[in-house]
Amino acid sequence: MRQNPSFTLASEDGVKRLIREHPWMTLVSMTDASGLVASHYPVLLDEDADGIVLLTHVGRPDEMLHELGRHELLVIVQGPHGYISPGWYDANPAVPTWNFVVAHLHGTPEILSDDENLRVLEDLVDRFEDAMPEPRRMRGTAENSVYADRIAAGTVGLRIPITRWTAKNKMSQNKPDAVVDRIMTELDGDGPYASPALADEMRRTHTALRAGRAARAEGAE
Repeated sequence: MRQNPSFTLASEDGVKRLIREHPWMTLVSMTDASGLVASHYPVLLDEDADGIVLLTHVGRPDEMLHELGRHELLVIVQGPHGYISPGWYDANPAVPTWNFVVAHLHGTPEILSDDENLRVLEDLVDRFEDAMPEPRRMRGTAENSVYADRIAAGTVGLRIPITRWTAKNKMSQNKPDAVVDRIMTELDGDGPYASPALADEMRRTHTALRAGRAARAEGAE
């Protein structure tokens, strides 16, 4: 991914937040047998590990298609994104763009034991069921536990320690505050390219930028 200093996301904490909030990810392998292979799975951040470590699973036979454990894996996590119309800028000549936040994570997967895989599957279920009014747990009943054990046999658990990553947070940082505010208003509206989630991501970015500018200005006085 080509980097631009204006849009670089260099914070590990920022990447971890992206992983937590957007767990549906793309796994890409360059394999000996089939060349490029891509799959899509929910992924968790290992909150107890140092650095960035991912926990997930794949359904059989994806572990063979990806040749997991033999090569480095690329994991792509993408946050809110959307079209930005030049009509939201000002009267000056302009072209449209696309705002987005994304991270490319690299690491060699470690295959989990059956017991470890079951724990990851339980954590995945809990992660998403916690938001439900009546969460259904993998082992909520004896019958469900037996069923889950049977289904789990068709999956392979993975732990992916991330050894390097690049991330980009393009949120109109190169535009004046007045233009940024208009863009966020349009994204919060009801037009064809409305995206409240993207507006929130822009607001997070520019709140921090404006606070930093204010602190520097105060320090220069």
